[in-house]
Amino acid sequence: MKKITYLSLFIGIFLVSCAKVDPVTGEKILIETNPQAKAKKFSEERGGLFGAIGAKSSTNNVEFSNSNPLWRATLKSLDFLPLLNADYSGGIIIYDWYSQSNNPKEQIKISVQFLSNELRSDSIKISAHKKICESIDRCSNSTLDQNFANSIKDSIITSARTIKIEEAKKEKK
Repeated sequence: MKKITYLSLFIGIFLVSCAKVDPVTGEKILIETNPQAKAKKFSEERGGLFGAIGAKSSTNNVEFSNSNPLWRATLKSLDFLPLLNADYSGGIIIYDWYSQSNNPKEQIKISVQFLSNELRSDSIKISAHKKICESIDRCSNSTLDQNFANSIKDSIITSARTIKIEEAKKEKK
């Protein structure tokens, strides 16, 4: 009789410990073990592989899309640079090292961080670095002066204003 009591107590504790509890509401969350059902539930809640395209986000994250004039202006203004990484939801574009053909020992790398959707100069932050290589194994990196970053920012803001004006003209038609 004692063994059955201990066994049922152990099974009860084991089953309770398998349940997940929401730390905010304290409600028990059932864990789905079937992978197909789990995938279906995830796609219904979060919009599948590409997220909920076109849906409004309820979070406070700044979301960027192809319709954002700052995003498009940045891609247009810096299209000569090789693109390393672009993250719409994170609001960052990182370009790879670039050198002009007449000076292959000097390279620049630019990163653009979007701080808001508004078309203002403080909505984007430009980081620019320079690499000078004397040989393959002897390179030095440095941050470029703020004037260079500001000239890139001004170019992007000007291009974004042009894009926004063109969009406004199209909407009036």
